[in-house]
Amino acid sequence: MRSILPSESTTAAIVDAAGWLGFCAGLLLILAAASSVIRTVIIARPTRSLISTSVSRGIEGLLRRIARRLSSYTARDRLLTWVAPLEIVLTLLAWLGIFLLGYGLALNAGNRLDFGASMREAGSSLFTLGFASSDRAQLTLIDFAAAATGPIVIGLMIGYLPTLYASYNRREVQVTLMHARAGEPNWGPELLMRAAMHDDLEDLPLLWISWERWAADVSESHSSYPPLIHTRSARASRHWWIALLAVMDAAALNISLRPGDPQATAKAVLRQGVECMAGLAEVERIKVPSLDGTPGELQLTFEEFTRTVDAMGTVGYRPERGVREAWTQFRKWRSNYETMAYEMAERLNAVPAPWSGPRTPPTPVIWPQRSIFHSPGE
Repeated sequence: MRSILPSESTTAAIVDAAGWLGFCAGLLLILAAASSVIRTVIIARPTRSLISTSVSRGIEGLLRRIARRLSSYTARDRLLTWVAPLEIVLTLLAWLGIFLLGYGLALNAGNRLDFGASMREAGSSLFTLGFASSDRAQLTLIDFAAAATGPIVIGLMIGYLPTLYASYNRREVQVTLMHARAGEPNWGPELLMRAAMHDDLEDLPLLWISWERWAADVSESHSSYPPLIHTRSARASRHWWIALLAVMDAAALNISLRPGDPQATAKAVLRQGVECMAGLAEVERIKVPSLDGTPGELQLTFEEFTRTVDAMGTVGYRPERGVREAWTQFRKWRSNYETMAYEMAERLNAVPAPWSGPRTPPTPVIWPQRSIFHSPGE
């Protein structure tokens, strides 16, 4: 009678095949984690990494869902402050966890250790603890690779943080300076009104130049290091995206209402601002509208525009065009960026400033506060 049990040679072949499959799986995990580290921390250009993107989307989605249950904007702002820090920390933990599993599978397959011993030895090597090297008489190339991986990954992340903080500080200096110029939250018409009140309209070209450079810097840094997009400003009433929108609205308004003023720098900041918004919208997977030169419909209404222009006239801002003609020009400019601006403001749950679109849950508009500084005679 023939035995139906597998022979010893067959069993050995199955074990060898399973070992090689485990080794290949471990190697793939190691390569995937290494690729993610390189794409996220080393390559200074927008590159997608499945691991870091999955962690970021998961954290962002979870906290955003929780935030939408909070009725107070300030409570949502406090909660969403944790998005960027958690993205960074959990991405590091995800990398180390995947490396640990990958090296554990490789050791399990290559050295005939049981899975528990393989994971202990991988962890001992990865975190340079050295307590589990007695399972075998000799160390292998896998042990040395694991021992090098842990310090390299942690060291790269430590070096990554100063880059983020430097970009954040450059961004926030300009945003903070907008407090006196455009109130908080920032609003484009408020910027022009304050410039008119203080007789500073002639200095606007200098402001446009500085914000053109700011938009270029933010476009490059935030697309290369996406956690910066979710890093919020120090105050709940202050937000970098709203500041950019305010500057662009102010430039578009001034071009539309006062075409006789020098407008080359205003047009330049609008072009660079649109480039910045489009680049970051792509990073956040927000649809970028087609810029075919045909102005689309705006969510901002002609009635809102008219009321604002009338209010600007009461503080000394003198338009050169009629309201309807100016609206036609303003609509052409704003249609280039309004959709992106509103969708990103909603995605980031930015402070609900005027002319910045709706929020979820519906939140009342917060109007700019007056600066604490007052000139004599105000």
